[in-house]
Amino acid sequence: MTTNSGPIDQLRWEKFPVLDDGFVCLVDCMGDDSSIVQAARVSYGAGTKKVSDDRTLIRYLLRHRHTTPFEMAEVKLLVRVPMDCWRQWIRHRTANVNEYSTRYSVAIDSAQTTPPDQWRAQSDVNRQGSGGSLPADVGKQLTASEQEFQQAAAQLYSDRLETGVAREQARKDLPLCTYTEAYWKIDLHNLLHFLSLRMDTHAQREIRQYAATIGEKIVQPLFPVVWEAFNDYRREAMFLSRLDVGVIERLTTHARDTGAAPPYGDEAFLMAQDPAWAELKRCRERDECRAKLVRMGLMTAPGE
Repeated sequence: MTTNSGPIDQLRWEKFPVLDDGFVCLVDCMGDDSSIVQAARVSYGAGTKKVSDDRTLIRYLLRHRHTTPFEMAEVKLLVRVPMDCWRQWIRHRTANVNEYSTRYSVAIDSAQTTPPDQWRAQSDVNRQGSGGSLPADVGKQLTASEQEFQQAAAQLYSDRLETGVAREQARKDLPLCTYTEAYWKIDLHNLLHFLSLRMDTHAQREIRQYAATIGEKIVQPLFPVVWEAFNDYRREAMFLSRLDVGVIERLTTHARDTGAAPPYGDEAFLMAQDPAWAELKRCRERDECRAKLVRMGLMTAPGE
């Protein structure tokens, strides 16, 4: 599989730690930045190299979402990850996976634990997300009870095995904090999609740590030009919907008519909002549009 003999020689089998006992590890890699260029030029035909260098072409492809050349490169990883985090991971059905089997082997004797200062409250605005940290005294109690439960679950599993219970049945009460391992092979196009979702601030913190490690420790050195373009056009970029553009147009028209200058306040924003949002007491799309305008400096941040 290997064609990338530069950085891969230093990266292969190096275990980059994640969480308290997890890791990601490069097993193999096929291709590099030049592989994307080579694949694209087959489609573009002869003479392409005369009008664009490799970096320019890669950036053009990613910017305009020409994805098939990125499918020509592949990365194979070995990962150790808690089962609850792995459930989110495995939802990305664009990879080839071989997971450690607790039918054939004894479960990995490791479980993710939560430090007292890392317990998070449920978000008030996002049903599937978390908010700020819980108080230190509460966190200390939660960590203590977590450790007690994990020890009891591990002992129960061990006792069943010693009694002669089949491994496939003894495992059924293992908690989701138990670590599993898997080989995960994926092409670069789908890997970038995975990273764009799982490195996002809205992703759960634990899987975000895995995604950041894969991106920064493995993808970046193997595909430096692709990684640069990915950050410019995906991770750090901003998508504007038709409704967002309409709000900006109405804001600038109002400014031109009144002489007002940005950053605009919330009153101006609500006057310029899309009519479909106006009657809604809560509207996530409106909130997201407001956040985009704040980031661009067109609006003041809430509370300012």
